[in-house]
Amino acid sequence: MGLQMPTGMAYDEWERAGRQLADVVDSSIWWLADWTVHGKDHYTDRYQRGIRAVGLSYQTLRNYAWVSRRFDVSRRRPSLSFQHHAELASMTVADQELWLDRAEQHQWSTKQLRNAIRAARQNEQQPATGTEPSRRLEVPGSRLQWWARAADQLGVDFEQWVMTTLDSAAATALEDLPHTADQESLPAPQPLKSLPATPTPAPETPENRTDRPRMAVSA
Repeated sequence: MGLQMPTGMAYDEWERAGRQLADVVDSSIWWLADWTVHGKDHYTDRYQRGIRAVGLSYQTLRNYAWVSRRFDVSRRRPSLSFQHHAELASMTVADQELWLDRAEQHQWSTKQLRNAIRAARQNEQQPATGTEPSRRLEVPGSRLQWWARAADQLGVDFEQWVMTTLDSAAATALEDLPHTADQESLPAPQPLKSLPATPTPAPETPENRTDRPRMAVSA
Protein backbone atom coordinates (compact mmCIF):
# COMPACT_ATOMS: atom_id res chain seq x y z
CA MET A 1 0.00 0.00 0.00
CA GLY A 2 3.02 2.26 -0.03
CA LEU A 3 6.77 2.61 -0.44
CA GLN A 4 9.15 3.42 2.39
CA MET A 5 12.58 4.60 1.34
CA PRO A 6 15.51 3.89 3.70
CA THR A 7 16.98 6.83 5.55
CA GLY A 8 20.24 8.06 4.12
CA MET A 9 19.69 6.60 0.64
CA ALA A 10 22.13 8.06 -1.88
CA TYR A 11 20.72 9.96 -4.85
CA ASP A 12 22.03 7.41 -7.37
CA GLU A 13 20.23 4.61 -5.52
CA TRP A 14 17.02 6.64 -5.37
CA GLU A 15 17.20 7.37 -9.11
CA ARG A 16 17.88 3.71 -9.94
CA ALA A 17 14.89 2.66 -7.85
CA GLY A 18 12.71 5.09 -9.80
CA ARG A 19 13.84 3.61 -13.09
CA GLN A 20 13.08 0.12 -11.88
CA LEU A 21 9.63 1.15 -10.69
CA ALA A 22 8.91 2.80 -14.05
CA ASP A 23 9.92 -0.40 -15.86
CA VAL A 24 7.62 -2.48 -13.67
CA VAL A 25 4.68 -0.13 -14.18
CA ASP A 26 5.12 -0.10 -17.97
CA SER A 27 5.63 -3.86 -18.14
CA SER A 28 2.51 -4.44 -16.07
CA ILE A 29 0.40 -2.83 -18.80
CA TRP A 30 1.70 -5.32 -21.36
CA TRP A 31 1.07 -8.14 -18.87
CA LEU A 32 -2.51 -7.01 -18.30
CA ALA A 33 -3.00 -6.64 -22.05
CA ASP A 34 -1.73 -10.16 -22.77
CA TRP A 35 -3.75 -11.53 -19.84
CA THR A 36 -6.91 -10.01 -21.32
CA VAL A 37 -6.16 -11.41 -24.78
CA HIS A 38 -5.69 -14.88 -23.30
CA GLY A 39 -9.00 -14.65 -21.46
CA LYS A 40 -10.78 -13.45 -24.58
CA ASP A 41 -9.35 -16.31 -26.66
CA HIS A 42 -9.80 -19.12 -24.13
CA TYR A 43 -12.75 -18.17 -21.91
CA THR A 44 -15.05 -16.33 -24.28
CA ASP A 45 -18.16 -16.76 -22.16
CA ARG A 46 -16.49 -16.01 -18.81
CA TYR A 47 -13.57 -13.65 -19.24
CA GLN A 48 -15.61 -10.49 -18.61
CA ARG A 49 -16.69 -12.00 -15.30
CA GLY A 50 -13.02 -12.58 -14.46
CA ILE A 51 -12.20 -8.95 -15.24
CA ARG A 52 -14.98 -7.76 -12.95
CA ALA A 53 -13.89 -10.18 -10.22
CA VAL A 54 -10.43 -8.64 -9.98
CA GLY A 55 -11.84 -5.09 -10.04
CA LEU A 56 -10.32 -3.94 -13.33
CA SER A 57 -11.89 -1.67 -15.95
CA TYR A 58 -13.20 -3.70 -18.89
CA GLN A 59 -12.98 -0.76 -21.31
CA THR A 60 -9.38 0.01 -20.33
CA LEU A 61 -8.31 -3.62 -20.62
CA ARG A 62 -10.07 -3.95 -23.97
CA ASN A 63 -7.98 -1.02 -25.25
CA TYR A 64 -4.85 -2.65 -23.84
CA ALA A 65 -5.71 -5.94 -25.53
CA TRP A 66 -6.22 -4.22 -28.87
CA VAL A 67 -2.68 -2.81 -28.70
CA SER A 68 -1.35 -6.20 -27.63
CA ARG A 69 -2.83 -7.88 -30.70
CA ARG A 70 -1.30 -5.22 -32.95
CA PHE A 71 2.20 -5.85 -31.57
CA ASP A 72 3.52 -9.37 -31.23
CA VAL A 73 5.93 -9.80 -28.34
CA SER A 74 8.87 -10.05 -30.76
CA ARG A 75 8.04 -6.57 -32.15
CA ARG A 76 7.72 -4.72 -28.85
CA ARG A 77 10.55 -2.32 -28.09
CA PRO A 78 11.80 -2.55 -24.49
CA SER A 79 13.21 0.98 -24.70
CA LEU A 80 9.75 2.41 -25.52
CA SER A 81 6.68 2.49 -23.31
CA PHE A 82 3.35 0.82 -23.89
CA GLN A 83 1.92 4.25 -24.73
CA HIS A 84 4.49 4.67 -27.52
CA HIS A 85 3.17 1.48 -29.07
CA ALA A 86 -0.45 2.52 -28.50
CA GLU A 87 0.18 5.71 -30.52
CA LEU A 88 1.11 3.53 -33.51
CA ALA A 89 -1.35 0.67 -33.12
CA SER A 90 -3.72 1.80 -35.89
CA MET A 91 -0.89 2.00 -38.48
CA THR A 92 0.33 -0.65 -40.88
CA VAL A 93 3.18 -2.86 -39.69
CA ALA A 94 5.63 -1.07 -41.98
CA ASP A 95 4.68 2.35 -40.60
CA GLN A 96 4.76 1.03 -37.05
CA GLU A 97 8.33 -0.18 -37.51
CA LEU A 98 9.33 3.13 -39.11
CA TRP A 99 8.03 5.22 -36.23
CA LEU A 100 9.31 2.84 -33.58
CA ASP A 101 12.78 3.17 -35.10
CA ARG A 102 12.50 6.96 -35.10
CA ALA A 103 11.25 7.10 -31.53
CA GLU A 104 14.13 4.91 -30.37
CA GLN A 105 16.72 6.82 -32.35
CA HIS A 106 15.60 10.25 -31.10
CA GLN A 107 14.55 9.02 -27.63
CA TRP A 108 11.17 10.71 -28.04
CA SER A 109 8.63 10.92 -25.29
CA THR A 110 5.09 9.83 -26.13
CA LYS A 111 4.12 13.47 -26.71
CA GLN A 112 7.10 14.07 -28.99
CA LEU A 113 6.22 10.98 -31.01
CA ARG A 114 2.62 12.15 -31.36
CA ASN A 115 3.73 15.60 -32.49
CA ALA A 116 6.15 14.13 -35.04
CA ILE A 117 3.39 11.95 -36.51
CA ARG A 118 1.03 14.92 -36.69
CA ALA A 119 3.65 17.05 -38.44
CA ALA A 120 4.40 14.29 -40.96
CA ARG A 121 0.72 13.89 -41.79
CA GLN A 122 0.26 17.61 -42.22
CA ASN A 123 3.17 17.68 -44.68
CA GLU A 124 1.66 14.78 -46.64
CA GLN A 125 -1.68 16.56 -46.82
CA GLN A 126 -0.34 19.73 -48.43
CA PRO A 127 -2.24 20.41 -51.70
CA ALA A 128 -0.47 19.69 -54.99
CA THR A 129 -0.80 23.36 -56.02
CA GLY A 130 -0.82 26.53 -53.95
CA THR A 131 -4.38 27.40 -55.00
CA GLU A 132 -5.97 23.99 -54.42
CA PRO A 133 -8.19 24.07 -51.29
CA SER A 134 -7.82 21.41 -48.61
CA ARG A 135 -10.42 20.09 -46.18
CA ARG A 136 -9.62 18.11 -43.05
CA LEU A 137 -11.75 15.68 -41.10
CA GLU A 138 -10.81 15.26 -37.43
CA VAL A 139 -11.55 11.74 -36.15
CA PRO A 140 -11.44 10.89 -32.39
CA GLY A 141 -8.84 8.31 -31.48
CA SER A 142 -11.38 5.85 -30.04
CA ARG A 143 -13.27 5.76 -33.33
CA LEU A 144 -10.01 5.42 -35.26
CA GLN A 145 -9.17 2.37 -33.15
CA TRP A 146 -12.63 0.89 -33.81
CA TRP A 147 -12.17 1.25 -37.57
CA ALA A 148 -8.68 -0.21 -37.41
CA ARG A 149 -10.06 -3.25 -35.59
CA ALA A 150 -12.63 -3.75 -38.35
CA ALA A 151 -9.95 -3.54 -41.05
CA ASP A 152 -7.72 -5.93 -39.11
CA GLN A 153 -10.60 -8.39 -38.74
CA LEU A 154 -11.03 -8.35 -42.52
CA GLY A 155 -7.30 -8.76 -43.07
CA VAL A 156 -6.98 -5.62 -45.21
CA ASP A 157 -4.85 -2.50 -45.01
CA PHE A 158 -6.47 0.11 -42.76
CA GLU A 159 -6.17 3.04 -45.20
CA GLN A 160 -7.42 0.87 -48.06
CA TRP A 161 -10.42 -0.17 -45.97
CA VAL A 162 -11.27 3.48 -45.17
CA MET A 163 -10.99 4.55 -48.82
CA THR A 164 -13.00 1.67 -50.25
CA THR A 165 -15.69 1.97 -47.59
CA LEU A 166 -16.13 5.70 -48.28
CA ASP A 167 -16.11 5.08 -52.05
CA SER A 168 -18.83 2.46 -51.65
CA ALA A 169 -20.96 4.81 -49.54
CA ALA A 170 -20.48 7.62 -52.06
CA ALA A 171 -21.46 5.38 -54.97
CA THR A 172 -24.64 4.33 -53.16
CA ALA A 173 -25.56 7.95 -52.39
CA LEU A 174 -24.95 9.14 -55.94
CA GLU A 175 -26.34 6.25 -57.97
CA ASP A 176 -29.84 7.77 -58.25
CA LEU A 177 -28.62 11.23 -59.26
CA PRO A 178 -28.49 12.24 -62.95
CA HIS A 179 -25.04 11.75 -64.43
CA THR A 180 -22.95 14.82 -65.18
CA ALA A 181 -19.67 15.34 -66.94
CA ASP A 182 -17.94 15.83 -63.57
CA GLN A 183 -19.26 12.53 -62.24
CA GLU A 184 -18.22 10.64 -65.36
CA SER A 185 -14.65 11.91 -64.97
CA LEU A 186 -14.33 10.42 -61.49
CA PRO A 187 -12.80 6.92 -61.13
CA ALA A 188 -15.25 4.14 -60.36
CA PRO A 189 -15.05 3.03 -56.70
CA GLN A 190 -14.07 -0.54 -55.87
CA PRO A 191 -15.81 -1.43 -52.58
CA LEU A 192 -14.74 -4.41 -50.50
CA LYS A 193 -16.88 -7.52 -50.90
CA SER A 194 -18.96 -8.94 -48.08
CA LEU A 195 -18.02 -6.20 -45.67
CA PRO A 196 -19.53 -7.09 -42.27
CA ALA A 197 -21.29 -4.45 -40.26
CA THR A 198 -19.52 -3.23 -37.15
CA PRO A 199 -21.40 -1.80 -34.15
CA THR A 200 -21.22 1.85 -33.32
CA PRO A 201 -18.36 2.45 -30.84
CA ALA A 202 -19.22 3.49 -27.33
CA PRO A 203 -18.90 7.23 -26.66
CA GLU A 204 -15.70 8.42 -25.07
CA THR A 205 -15.81 8.71 -21.29
CA PRO A 206 -13.17 9.80 -18.76
CA GLU A 207 -12.53 6.09 -18.25
CA ASN A 208 -11.79 5.08 -21.82
CA ARG A 209 -10.63 8.37 -23.24
CA THR A 210 -7.03 8.42 -24.45
CA ASP A 211 -5.03 11.09 -26.18
CA ARG A 212 -4.71 9.32 -29.46
CA PRO A 213 -3.66 11.05 -32.70
CA ARG A 214 -6.54 12.23 -34.83
CA MET A 215 -6.71 11.16 -38.43
CA ALA A 216 -6.88 14.08 -40.88
CA VAL A 217 -8.40 13.36 -44.28
CA SER A 218 -7.60 15.83 -47.04
CA ALA A 219 -9.78 16.40 -50.07
